[in-house]
Amino acid sequence: MSAVFVTGGTGYIGRPLIARLVASGYRVRALTRAASHGRLPAGAQAVTGDALDGASFRDAIPAGATFIHLVGTPHPNPAKAAQFRDVDLVSIQAAVAAATHARVAHFIYVSVAHPAPVMREYIAVRLQGEALIRHSGMAATIVRPWYVLGPGHRWPYVLIPIYALLRWIPATRALAVRLGLVTLEDMVSTLLQAAASPCPAGTRTIDVPGILAARKAQRRPP
Repeated sequence: MSAVFVTGGTGYIGRPLIARLVASGYRVRALTRAASHGRLPAGAQAVTGDALDGASFRDAIPAGATFIHLVGTPHPNPAKAAQFRDVDLVSIQAAVAAATHARVAHFIYVSVAHPAPVMREYIAVRLQGEALIRHSGMAATIVRPWYVLGPGHRWPYVLIPIYALLRWIPATRALAVRLGLVTLEDMVSTLLQAAASPCPAGTRTIDVPGILAARKAQRRPP
């Protein structure tokens, strides 16, 4: 299996994703601060560096690797606009520069579904990240969830009946599908599939329906 370099590997999506990558036979290197090495799943090689400074880790990225960028502000909400600019935007700028320097084969970025009536600053920053990736010329996959349900992220379950109603009404059906809820397992399955089937050139986008389809494909018996 090929090498994978992960930023944000000790986070909400990063930890279960790395565990699955290692179990699937990938050689995983994960960027982390020295104090967080112990939070990485077993089998991953820790790379000490700063996610906001691409020069601190670019030489540790294996040439031809798949780069998965997961750094982001936890529990985003409209009050965190400054963090979106200072962390989310700066980290994707650093990641694209480092990945380009290392000549990675495939870049995977977790963005966000859009357009949406809320979280304008968050969406604006993620759109800038998508633009950076496209302009870099790297083969890339952009994954666009809206809200990822899982441990500590369960309150939107109360919205499921509302989503069902919105999907039933023709005028709101497209909105409900585009901003649908996905689970942590859905995201891990999608990212694993993206790593296993890299985009050969250009940029591939996986929206909520594609995320759900990826999980169903993995559940389907061979």
